[in-house]
Amino acid sequence: MLDSAWTLISQRGADVSLAEIAKAAKISRQSVYDHFGSRGGLILALVRRADERLDIRAKLFAAFDRPQPHERLDATVAVWIGFVKEIYPVASDLIRLRTTDADASAAWEDRMSELRQWLLVLTGSLERDGALQSVWTAKSASEFLWASFSVQAWGLLTQDCGWDEGEAEAVLTRTLRQALLTEK
Repeated sequence: MLDSAWTLISQRGADVSLAEIAKAAKISRQSVYDHFGSRGGLILALVRRADERLDIRAKLFAAFDRPQPHERLDATVAVWIGFVKEIYPVASDLIRLRTTDADASAAWEDRMSELRQWLLVLTGSLERDGALQSVWTAKSASEFLWASFSVQAWGLLTQDCGWDEGEAEAVLTRTLRQALLTEK
């Protein structure tokens, strides 16, 4: 059911109705309500399912385990960009709807609050290694990294500006490394 919803939202946008999602999944609308409780419950389950399906947590934490700070950061950027490429159609639409749709906003905030916590793990390790520039704390570095990781920034570079995805990833990686890390 969630995979059908993901496909439909990827193609038509996150403001599709529960009836349309139920039809795509070949179940009744009531079954959607019975299983998820509400449209908000479905959207939250949908974005959590994407995280699970794409194994983002495990991939990020594997990147965090890299021994060298610059490798840790570079691997994290690569994992995140790979994830953004997969979620972009749905994520950009949820972002678009956040100001007018409480369910979309709640689902997005749920995922972003967890990402902020994960990035604090990374920047905490960089701080412990003495690899963060002195202007950063682990918390401020994680917040800057989170903002730099925004789906919107990726879309602006690759969609609006027409940058090649490889070029965008290289520039983001280089810029984040220069902004955050000491030159050791």
